[in-house]
Amino acid sequence: MIEVFTKLQTYFEYPFVRYALIVGLLIAVCSSLLGVTLVLKRYSFIGDGLSHVAFGAMAIAGVMHFSNQMVLVLPVTILAAILLLAGGKKRKIKGDAAIAMISVGSLALGYMVMNIFPSKSGNVSGDVCSTLFGSTSILTLSQFDVWLCVILSFVVLLVYVLFYNKIFAVTFDESFASATGTNAGAYNLMIAVIIAIIIVLAMNLVGSLLISALVIFPALSAMRVFKTFKSVTICSAIFSAVCAVLGILISVLASTPVGSTIVGVDVAAFCIFWIIGIIRRKN
Repeated sequence: MIEVFTKLQTYFEYPFVRYALIVGLLIAVCSSLLGVTLVLKRYSFIGDGLSHVAFGAMAIAGVMHFSNQMVLVLPVTILAAILLLAGGKKRKIKGDAAIAMISVGSLALGYMVMNIFPSKSGNVSGDVCSTLFGSTSILTLSQFDVWLCVILSFVVLLVYVLFYNKIFAVTFDESFASATGTNAGAYNLMIAVIIAIIIVLAMNLVGSLLISALVIFPALSAMRVFKTFKSVTICSAIFSAVCAVLGILISVLASTPVGSTIVGVDVAAFCIFWIIGIIRRKN
Protein backbone atom coordinates (compact mmCIF):
# COMPACT_ATOMS: atom_id res chain seq x y z
CA MET A 1 0.00 0.00 0.00
CA ILE A 2 2.85 2.36 0.85
CA GLU A 3 4.39 1.61 -2.55
CA VAL A 4 1.12 2.57 -4.27
CA PHE A 5 0.96 5.93 -2.50
CA THR A 6 4.63 6.56 -3.27
CA LYS A 7 4.01 5.78 -6.93
CA LEU A 8 0.98 8.09 -7.01
CA GLN A 9 2.96 10.87 -5.37
CA THR A 10 5.61 10.48 -8.05
CA TYR A 11 3.05 10.61 -10.85
CA PHE A 12 1.35 13.69 -9.40
CA GLU A 13 4.56 15.61 -9.87
CA TYR A 14 3.76 15.59 -13.60
CA PRO A 15 1.37 18.35 -14.73
CA PHE A 16 -0.46 16.13 -17.25
CA VAL A 17 -1.65 13.81 -14.47
CA ARG A 18 -2.97 16.74 -12.41
CA TYR A 19 -4.65 18.17 -15.52
CA ALA A 20 -6.31 14.81 -16.26
CA LEU A 21 -7.64 14.55 -12.70
CA ILE A 22 -9.08 18.09 -12.70
CA VAL A 23 -10.72 17.75 -16.12
CA GLY A 24 -11.98 14.25 -15.41
CA LEU A 25 -13.59 15.32 -12.13
CA LEU A 26 -15.32 18.37 -13.66
CA ILE A 27 -16.62 16.53 -16.72
CA ALA A 28 -17.88 13.61 -14.64
CA VAL A 29 -19.87 15.89 -12.31
CA CYS A 30 -21.37 17.95 -15.16
CA SER A 31 -22.38 14.92 -17.22
CA SER A 32 -23.98 13.21 -14.22
CA LEU A 33 -26.19 16.22 -13.44
CA LEU A 34 -27.71 16.35 -16.91
CA GLY A 35 -27.69 12.56 -17.05
CA VAL A 36 -30.56 12.37 -14.56
CA THR A 37 -32.67 14.63 -16.77
CA LEU A 38 -31.81 12.70 -19.94
CA VAL A 39 -32.58 9.31 -18.39
CA LEU A 40 -35.96 10.51 -17.10
CA LYS A 41 -36.80 12.10 -20.48
CA ARG A 42 -35.91 8.83 -22.27
CA TYR A 43 -32.92 10.39 -24.04
CA SER A 44 -30.20 8.23 -22.50
CA PHE A 45 -28.45 7.58 -25.80
CA ILE A 46 -28.29 11.20 -26.91
CA GLY A 47 -24.70 11.16 -25.64
CA ASP A 48 -23.85 8.60 -28.30
CA GLY A 49 -25.56 10.57 -31.03
CA LEU A 50 -23.95 13.90 -30.18
CA SER A 51 -20.52 12.37 -29.64
CA HIS A 52 -20.65 10.90 -33.14
CA VAL A 53 -21.65 14.30 -34.49
CA ALA A 54 -18.63 15.76 -32.71
CA PHE A 55 -16.47 13.01 -34.20
CA GLY A 56 -17.63 13.88 -37.71
CA ALA A 57 -17.06 17.60 -37.12
CA MET A 58 -13.62 16.87 -35.66
CA ALA A 59 -12.66 14.86 -38.75
CA ILE A 60 -13.72 17.70 -41.05
CA ALA A 61 -11.89 20.26 -38.87
CA GLY A 62 -8.74 18.12 -39.05
CA VAL A 63 -8.88 17.88 -42.83
CA MET A 64 -9.42 21.64 -43.08
CA HIS A 65 -6.42 22.22 -40.77
CA PHE A 66 -8.29 24.21 -38.13
CA SER A 67 -5.80 25.37 -35.51
CA ASN A 68 -8.53 25.08 -32.88
CA GLN A 69 -11.04 22.33 -33.72
CA MET A 70 -13.47 23.63 -31.08
CA VAL A 71 -14.35 26.47 -33.48
CA LEU A 72 -16.18 23.95 -35.68
CA VAL A 73 -16.92 21.03 -33.34
CA LEU A 74 -18.78 22.94 -30.62
CA PRO A 75 -21.23 24.88 -32.86
CA VAL A 76 -22.03 21.78 -34.95
CA THR A 77 -22.66 19.66 -31.85
CA ILE A 78 -24.83 22.38 -30.28
CA LEU A 79 -26.89 22.60 -33.51
CA ALA A 80 -27.40 18.82 -33.51
CA ALA A 81 -28.44 18.89 -29.84
CA ILE A 82 -30.99 21.62 -30.56
CA LEU A 83 -32.44 19.60 -33.46
CA LEU A 84 -32.74 16.52 -31.24
CA LEU A 85 -34.02 18.07 -28.00
CA ALA A 86 -35.67 21.37 -28.77
CA GLY A 87 -38.03 20.20 -31.50
CA GLY A 88 -40.59 18.89 -29.04
CA LYS A 89 -43.69 17.05 -30.22
CA LYS A 90 -43.73 18.81 -33.60
CA ARG A 91 -40.92 16.67 -34.97
CA LYS A 92 -41.91 14.21 -37.67
CA ILE A 93 -38.98 11.93 -36.77
CA LYS A 94 -39.14 10.99 -33.08
CA GLY A 95 -36.29 10.91 -30.55
CA ASP A 96 -34.79 7.43 -30.86
CA ALA A 97 -34.98 7.36 -34.67
CA ALA A 98 -33.51 10.88 -34.95
CA ILE A 99 -30.63 9.99 -32.63
CA ALA A 100 -29.91 6.82 -34.63
CA MET A 101 -29.92 8.67 -37.96
CA ILE A 102 -27.66 11.48 -36.79
CA SER A 103 -25.35 9.13 -34.90
CA VAL A 104 -24.71 6.65 -37.72
CA GLY A 105 -24.60 9.32 -40.41
CA SER A 106 -22.07 11.49 -38.58
CA LEU A 107 -19.84 8.56 -37.62
CA ALA A 108 -19.77 7.28 -41.21
CA LEU A 109 -19.13 10.77 -42.62
CA GLY A 110 -16.26 11.42 -40.22
CA TYR A 111 -14.53 8.12 -40.94
CA MET A 112 -15.04 8.54 -44.70
CA VAL A 113 -13.51 12.02 -44.66
CA MET A 114 -10.49 10.78 -42.70
CA ASN A 115 -9.93 7.99 -45.24
CA ILE A 116 -10.48 10.15 -48.35
CA PHE A 117 -7.93 12.72 -47.09
CA PRO A 118 -5.44 10.56 -45.11
CA SER A 119 -2.53 12.92 -45.84
CA LYS A 120 -4.42 15.82 -44.27
CA SER A 121 -5.92 13.96 -41.32
CA GLY A 122 -2.66 12.32 -40.20
CA ASN A 123 -2.59 8.81 -38.70
CA VAL A 124 -6.12 7.61 -39.48
CA SER A 125 -6.15 4.48 -37.32
CA GLY A 126 -4.48 6.24 -34.41
CA ASP A 127 -6.77 9.28 -34.62
CA VAL A 128 -9.89 7.13 -34.83
CA CYS A 129 -8.85 4.98 -31.86
CA SER A 130 -8.03 8.02 -29.72
CA THR A 131 -11.22 9.86 -30.67
CA LEU A 132 -13.56 6.89 -30.26
CA PHE A 133 -12.07 5.46 -27.08
CA GLY A 134 -10.21 8.43 -25.56
CA SER A 135 -7.12 6.29 -25.23
CA THR A 136 -4.55 9.00 -24.57
CA SER A 137 -6.16 12.41 -25.15
CA ILE A 138 -6.96 13.05 -21.49
CA LEU A 139 -3.24 12.66 -20.70
CA THR A 140 -2.13 15.12 -23.37
CA LEU A 141 -4.18 18.13 -22.32
CA SER A 142 -2.60 21.55 -22.54
CA GLN A 143 -3.05 24.28 -19.95
CA PHE A 144 -5.44 26.03 -22.37
CA ASP A 145 -7.59 22.87 -22.57
CA VAL A 146 -7.75 22.68 -18.79
CA TRP A 147 -8.79 26.33 -18.39
CA LEU A 148 -11.39 25.96 -21.15
CA CYS A 149 -12.83 22.93 -19.38
CA VAL A 150 -12.84 24.72 -16.01
CA ILE A 151 -14.65 27.76 -17.44
CA LEU A 152 -17.24 25.77 -19.39
CA SER A 153 -17.83 23.40 -16.44
CA PHE A 154 -18.35 26.37 -14.13
CA VAL A 155 -20.88 27.83 -16.58
CA VAL A 156 -22.73 24.49 -16.78
CA LEU A 157 -22.85 24.10 -12.98
CA LEU A 158 -23.96 27.72 -12.50
CA VAL A 159 -26.76 27.43 -15.06
CA TYR A 160 -27.92 24.12 -13.57
CA VAL A 161 -28.07 25.54 -10.03
CA LEU A 162 -29.81 28.78 -11.09
CA PHE A 163 -32.45 27.02 -13.20
CA TYR A 164 -32.76 23.84 -11.14
CA ASN A 165 -36.50 24.26 -10.50
CA LYS A 166 -37.28 24.89 -14.16
CA ILE A 167 -35.17 21.93 -15.27
CA PHE A 168 -37.01 19.79 -12.71
CA ALA A 169 -40.39 20.92 -14.06
CA VAL A 170 -39.49 20.36 -17.71
CA THR A 171 -37.98 16.97 -16.90
CA PHE A 172 -41.05 15.48 -15.23
CA ASP A 173 -44.01 17.06 -17.03
CA GLU A 174 -43.27 19.34 -19.95
CA SER A 175 -46.97 19.90 -20.73
CA PHE A 176 -47.80 20.90 -17.16
CA ALA A 177 -44.76 23.18 -17.01
CA SER A 178 -45.94 24.95 -20.18
CA ALA A 179 -49.47 25.27 -18.77
CA THR A 180 -48.12 27.01 -15.65
CA GLY A 181 -46.27 29.62 -17.70
CA THR A 182 -42.86 28.02 -18.04
CA ASN A 183 -41.31 28.40 -21.47
CA ALA A 184 -40.55 24.69 -21.92
CA GLY A 185 -39.09 25.21 -25.38
CA ALA A 186 -36.52 27.71 -24.09
CA TYR A 187 -35.45 25.41 -21.26
CA ASN A 188 -35.21 22.43 -23.61
CA LEU A 189 -33.00 24.61 -25.78
CA MET A 190 -30.83 25.48 -22.76
CA ILE A 191 -30.55 21.81 -21.80
CA ALA A 192 -29.57 20.95 -25.39
CA VAL A 193 -26.77 23.54 -25.44
CA ILE A 194 -25.43 22.39 -22.05
CA ILE A 195 -25.46 18.74 -23.13
CA ALA A 196 -23.59 19.59 -26.33
CA ILE A 197 -20.88 21.40 -24.34
CA ILE A 198 -20.53 18.45 -21.95
CA ILE A 199 -20.30 15.95 -24.82
CA VAL A 200 -17.54 17.89 -26.57
CA LEU A 201 -15.58 18.16 -23.32
CA ALA A 202 -16.13 14.49 -22.45
CA MET A 203 -14.64 13.27 -25.74
CA ASN A 204 -11.19 14.01 -24.30
CA LEU A 205 -12.00 11.91 -21.24
CA VAL A 206 -13.58 8.67 -22.48
CA GLY A 207 -13.91 9.05 -26.25
CA SER A 208 -17.08 9.28 -28.31
CA LEU A 209 -18.10 5.61 -27.99
CA LEU A 210 -18.04 5.60 -24.18
CA ILE A 211 -19.62 8.99 -23.41
CA SER A 212 -23.05 7.50 -22.73
CA ALA A 213 -21.55 5.68 -19.75
CA LEU A 214 -20.85 9.01 -18.02
CA VAL A 215 -24.47 10.00 -18.59
CA ILE A 216 -26.28 6.73 -17.88
CA PHE A 217 -24.46 4.85 -15.11
CA PRO A 218 -24.39 7.56 -12.40
CA ALA A 219 -28.10 8.35 -12.85
CA LEU A 220 -29.24 4.72 -12.97
CA SER A 221 -27.03 3.79 -10.02
CA ALA A 222 -28.44 6.61 -7.88
CA MET A 223 -31.98 5.58 -8.86
CA ARG A 224 -31.38 2.10 -7.43
CA VAL A 225 -31.06 3.59 -3.96
CA PHE A 226 -32.81 7.00 -3.91
CA LYS A 227 -36.24 8.06 -5.13
CA THR A 228 -36.45 11.87 -5.11
CA PHE A 229 -35.07 13.99 -7.95
CA LYS A 230 -32.82 16.04 -5.65
CA SER A 231 -31.33 13.05 -3.83
CA VAL A 232 -30.78 11.18 -7.11
CA THR A 233 -29.05 14.21 -8.62
CA ILE A 234 -26.72 14.71 -5.63
CA CYS A 235 -25.91 10.99 -5.39
CA SER A 236 -25.32 10.83 -9.14
CA ALA A 237 -22.81 13.69 -9.00
CA ILE A 238 -20.90 12.15 -6.07
CA PHE A 239 -20.99 8.71 -7.71
CA SER A 240 -19.63 10.05 -11.00
CA ALA A 241 -16.89 12.11 -9.34
CA VAL A 242 -15.64 9.20 -7.23
CA CYS A 243 -15.69 6.77 -10.18
CA ALA A 244 -13.84 9.24 -12.42
CA VAL A 245 -11.10 9.83 -9.86
CA LEU A 246 -10.73 6.11 -9.13
CA GLY A 247 -10.70 5.31 -12.84
CA ILE A 248 -7.97 7.84 -13.60
CA LEU A 249 -5.85 6.71 -10.63
CA ILE A 250 -6.19 3.03 -11.58
CA SER A 251 -5.38 3.90 -15.20
CA VAL A 252 -2.22 5.75 -14.15
CA LEU A 253 -1.07 2.94 -11.86
CA ALA A 254 -1.96 0.03 -14.13
CA SER A 255 -1.22 1.74 -17.48
CA THR A 256 -4.70 0.95 -18.83
CA PRO A 257 -6.79 3.15 -21.21
CA VAL A 258 -8.31 6.00 -19.18
CA GLY A 259 -11.79 5.99 -20.73
CA SER A 260 -12.28 2.23 -20.54
CA THR A 261 -11.02 2.13 -16.96
CA ILE A 262 -13.46 4.84 -15.83
CA VAL A 263 -16.35 3.02 -17.49
CA GLY A 264 -15.22 -0.24 -15.86
CA VAL A 265 -15.32 1.42 -12.44
CA ASP A 266 -18.79 2.82 -13.29
CA VAL A 267 -20.05 -0.68 -14.14
CA ALA A 268 -18.63 -2.17 -10.93
CA ALA A 269 -20.13 0.63 -8.82
CA PHE A 270 -23.50 0.20 -10.55
CA CYS A 271 -23.53 -3.48 -9.56
CA ILE A 272 -22.87 -2.49 -5.94
CA PHE A 273 -25.71 0.06 -5.95
CA TRP A 274 -28.00 -2.47 -7.62
CA ILE A 275 -27.35 -4.97 -4.82
CA ILE A 276 -27.87 -2.25 -2.19
CA GLY A 277 -31.19 -1.36 -3.84
CA ILE A 278 -32.36 -4.98 -3.71
CA ILE A 279 -31.42 -5.28 -0.02
CA ARG A 280 -33.24 -2.03 0.83
CA ARG A 281 -36.41 -3.14 -0.94
CA LYS A 282 -36.44 -6.45 0.91
CA ASN A 283 -36.05 -4.68 4.26
